[in-house]
Formats: sequence, C-alpha cells, structure tokens
Amino acid sequence: MKWGIVVIVILLLIGGYIYASSANGDIEPLGRLGFVKLANPDMYPGHPHSELLAKYAEERGSKCALVVHFAGSSNYRSYKEGDVYIIELAFHDTQGNGAAGNVNYFDSLKVALFGVPDGRYTYKSDGKVYKTYEEAMDHVYELAKEHGQVGPIPMVWHGTARSGNPMITQGCGYPLFFDIVRREYGIIPAYYYTLKGMLLPYIGDPYRNFELSHASSLQYYYTHGMLDYE
Repeated sequence: MKWGIVVIVILLLIGGYIYASSANGDIEPLGRLGFVKLANPDMYPGHPHSELLAKYAEERGSKCALVVHFAGSSNYRSYKEGDVYIIELAFHDTQGNGAAGNVNYFDSLKVALFGVPDGRYTYKSDGKVYKTYEEAMDHVYELAKEHGQVGPIPMVWHGTARSGNPMITQGCGYPLFFDIVRREYGIIPAYYYTLKGMLLPYIGDPYRNFELSHASSLQYYYTHGMLDYE
C-alpha cells in the first residue's frame, strides 16, 4: 500500500512538472501527423495530411501550425491551407544517414538520453538554411507573428515512413520534434509528448486504415515516383 502511494505521488509530481514547464510555452506538441505518404508532396494545399494539420490547428483556435521533417530536396516552403498558415521546418543531421538512410538505433538512443550536440543539426525552411536552432526558431516565430498567431503553435512531426513497418518506424521529422520539445520544455516533457504523440494518428488521422493496410504499396509508389503531384 505504501509503495502504491509513493508511485502515485511520483506520477503526480511528474505530471505537475510537465504541466508547469509547458503551460506558457510557445509550442504545443501534438505528435505524429500520418503513417505513409498519400501524395508527393503531401504537405501541399489541398492534400489530405495538409488539410488534417489545418483541422488540428483550427480545433485549437490557432492561425498557424508547424510541421517538422527530415531535410530532403524540398525547399520546405510555408503556405496557407484554408485559413491556417502551415510553417514547414526540416533538419539535416550532419552525422546521420539522411532521410533515405538506415536508422542508427544506438545513435538515436544517445540523442534521446543526452540531446543533440550543438552544431550537429542544420535547419531548412522557406528555401533558407539555418546553422543554429535559435536562428531556425526565430524564423518560425516571426512567420507566426506575421500571420496573427496568438498563443502556442501546434506542432507535429510529418511521420511518413518511406520503408519498413510504419507502426514501428516513426517516420519523417521524429527526431526534430523530440529535440524541439526537449529544448523548449526539458527532457521529461520530451519523452511524455513524444510517446503521447505516437498515438495521435491512431486517433485523429481519418486515413489511418487506408495508410496502414496499403503501406507497402504506397511506399513503393512513393519511392518510384508514382505519387508525384503534377
């Protein structure tokens, strides 16, 4: 019985810490947006995942939303989806394998435990490369201010997995989501919001059944240029 009380007290303290650390922040971490690409690019006006992110923002009364990616060849241009301004931010890991590379799980564990060393990531948004986290986030906040944002900006990681089981592989942008939450709110909230965020597409993505049941086909179509938007 005593141990049960101790566990409850610890959980309450952790919950209180998470709430206090993020209550007045500039970012509202939501989680993973989708499982696999339905089109390329799928963060594009009128496309399913773009419309879903705008819906999440509108439900929270937000004029903007932030989606984070692994950096590829895109310029990651921000754009309007209906009344919501979608801000795109990607990262390039100078010591990683890139968006198309295999996952280094030992390295991922070190990043999860100790954070990303300064200078390891560079960032891209609206065609410009930023060398530091602070410069990249200044750009994000400036765009949000220009588009009338009041309160925290809802943030998702793109989440689309180009190969493997998308229920296991967390997909595009996952490390940057974790790192932003860690930098803004601390390591414990980063674990909490990331684990919680893994559940988001199971609850909120109306295309989840189609994406999961056709994942291997959609991944093949994407990697062979058959989902390219023209």
